[in-house]
Amino acid sequence: MKKIIFIFMLVTTFAGFSQQWQSSYVDAVANAKALQKPMLLVFSGSDWCAPCIKMDKRIWRSEAFRSYARNNYVLYKADFPKKNANRLPLAVAEQNRELAAKYNPKGHFPHVVLLGGNEKILGQTGYRRGTPKAYLNHLKSFIK
Repeated sequence: MKKIIFIFMLVTTFAGFSQQWQSSYVDAVANAKALQKPMLLVFSGSDWCAPCIKMDKRIWRSEAFRSYARNNYVLYKADFPKKNANRLPLAVAEQNRELAAKYNPKGHFPHVVLLGGNEKILGQTGYRRGTPKAYLNHLKSFIK
């Protein structure tokens, strides 16, 4: 019985965490349009960028962000890992490079872009010290 409870908790933890970030930019755009929600596009170097790693731990994984984002944003992370072990499928890597050319031409990491309908930029930001609540308030300020 303990084994079953442990497996259930493990599965629901991963499902609850992973369900928010879309696995495809195309799907994220379609979901944002269908749900009429802004999309948060995050450019990250998940295995080499120290501020990206801090944001992941302090902001993106926080309960405050997850709770708010679940109801208010569609999320897509354009990752640019450097380690071979973390290499993305070729199609995803190419898609992320195209997104970077369009939304992050200066190559800043982390770079966060809030997109409205028709993929229009509502605001852009990067790493900021502070609490998840403060970061959310900063993101909310982009929506007029």
